[in-house]
Amino acid sequence: MKKFICENSFWELFPDAEIGVLVLNGVDNTEAVYDAHEEIRDDLAAANEEAVKWIPAMPLSKNSVVAVWRQAFQKFKKKKGNRASIEALLARVDKGNYVGGINPLVDIYNAASLTYALPVGGENLDAFVGNLRLTISEEGGDEFMALGDEENNPTLPGELCYLDDQGAVCRCWNWRDGQRTMLTNDTVNAFLIVESVDPSRHDDLVKILDRLETKSADILGASIFARDILTKDNPEITIG
Repeated sequence: MKKFICENSFWELFPDAEIGVLVLNGVDNTEAVYDAHEEIRDDLAAANEEAVKWIPAMPLSKNSVVAVWRQAFQKFKKKKGNRASIEALLARVDKGNYVGGINPLVDIYNAASLTYALPVGGENLDAFVGNLRLTISEEGGDEFMALGDEENNPTLPGELCYLDDQGAVCRCWNWRDGQRTMLTNDTVNAFLIVESVDPSRHDDLVKILDRLETKSADILGASIFARDILTKDNPEITIG
C-alpha cells in the first residue's frame, strides 16, 4: 500500500499547518467531459471574478492570503522569486490574465483554489513511485522536470518539496509541479491536496475538500478512496 507522509522536518517548520488530502479513483478526465458539463468552465470563470475580493490592497504581498505564504517560504531554501501557487494564481487575476482551462480536474481544483484563496494541487496517483513524502530534501539533487522544461532541474539542499522514490513531484512546497506526475486527460486515479499554514483558515480548507469531493463524484464519476486532514498529530494517510 502506498502512503502519503508529512515528515517531521515539515512539522518542525510548520507545526500548525493543515494538509487536506483527497484520493480519487475512476476519474473520467477526458475532454468529452466538457461537453456534458458546461459548469466546469462556468465555475472557473466565476472563480476568476470572485478571486479579486482576496486582493484589495496593493502591492499583492500586502494581502493576508499572500503575505502568510511569503512568510512561510522564508523558512526553507528556495530560489529567488519562487512563490506559492496561490500567489501565482492571484497575480494573474490581478493583471487581468485570467486562469484558463487545462483539463476538467485541474479546472475544478483551480476554481476551488481561486474561490477560497488557498493552494490546491493535484497529481496522477499511478505515476507515484513508492510513498509520497512532504519533507526537507537535506542533500538536494532530487530529479525534477518541471512542466514545460526540457532539462532536469533538481532540488536544492534544504528545500521543502514533495518527493517519491524517483525524485521530486512538486518543488519548493507548492511552487512548481513536475511532468512525470501531472494530471492529464488519461488520468484515472488522482491525488488532490489543499495546504494551509493559517489555523484560522480551517473552515475554508474543509469547504474546499467538500467542493472537490462533490464535483469529482458528480462531474467526473470518481469514487472517493480516502479523505483526511493531516496535522502534526495525524501525519500520514494510505493513498492506494
